[in-house]
Amino acid sequence: MNPAPGDTEQGSESVVDAPVEVVERRPLGGVAVSLQGVTKRFGDVVAADNVNLEIRDGEFFSMLGPSGSGKTTCLRLIAGFEAPTEGRVLLHGVDVTDQAPYDRDVNTVFQDYALFPHMTIVDNVAYGLMVDKVPKAERRRRAEDALGMVRLEGFGGRRPAQLSGGQRQRVALARALVKRPKVLLLDEPLGALDLKLREQMQRELKAIQAEVGITFVFVTHDQQEALTMSDRIAVFNEGRVVQVAPPAELYEHPATAFVAGFVGTSNLLDAEAARAIVGREGRFTVRPEKIRLLDVDDKAGSGEITATGLVVDVAYLGSETRYVVALDAGGELVVMQQNLTTSSTDALAARGRNVRLAWGEEHTLLLPE
Repeated sequence: MNPAPGDTEQGSESVVDAPVEVVERRPLGGVAVSLQGVTKRFGDVVAADNVNLEIRDGEFFSMLGPSGSGKTTCLRLIAGFEAPTEGRVLLHGVDVTDQAPYDRDVNTVFQDYALFPHMTIVDNVAYGLMVDKVPKAERRRRAEDALGMVRLEGFGGRRPAQLSGGQRQRVALARALVKRPKVLLLDEPLGALDLKLREQMQRELKAIQAEVGITFVFVTHDQQEALTMSDRIAVFNEGRVVQVAPPAELYEHPATAFVAGFVGTSNLLDAEAARAIVGREGRFTVRPEKIRLLDVDDKAGSGEITATGLVVDVAYLGSETRYVVALDAGGELVVMQQNLTTSSTDALAARGRNVRLAWGEEHTLLLPE
């Protein structure tokens, strides 16, 4: 069996320049999806709590948060699988709050693929068109076009059992794209894939979205996944949206301690440690990769903040090493350093050493109370 282009289970590189049917995309800026004061209760449980959110036309938008944070509930509200207890759902300015899922111009891709094992791949992709009574020749053409979008030309005659996990995920994507929805909803679609294939599919999804120009709304609990693919990200916690921002802004300027900890590794300095190290009151965060690890007697550079402490844990991760330093002023900081010249022996030997940490003052971010 020949692998599909870009299937890392076969060890090949991603192919993102295959011909696809390109849909003329509208300029970013219009609102594709709007949640207005949306609340969803299941008995005493508030799954979504007064959510206000606007997703722009043509963007790759991710809803990120831990389990139970409300992100999947909001996706289901957009799809019409759930009705809000309060508030409204609008698609391209039209109130669809009371519309059934099949009346909404959206489609959904799930984690479990849900392919029919007895059908060929092309028939799986064309199934929704058959239900809509599209003529056989037209649905065949459109199904083949959709398979071309996801780099599976020539695979239409196979059955799901003959495909790898990554290929089956692309079939599920093609089946959703074939109906040409204005909004595509993706509910943790890569969660069942292994790490290497998941990273491959992240690149593929982003490339496909850019080519077809459809608004993608992607739900995930994986912050790396969201940072990799998204134009903007909404971070959810306890049923609320706590920050919406592009990936770089979200990472470099988290609005709360929760965002700082969930999107990357959180290094917090507060109380006595903040006063001793930063020299003022407040709660501060600094990213692990911004911190330099020095010998305890080394001097920091001009304009740098410094702190001394003891290395209490070391994790050698191949390309980088993670150090946990117990600060003399109280608390701990995590430091990430690339292993440009450091071996595993050198890295692990740092455990139990007294060290000095140094970082630029501009990397010390004051968090809101």
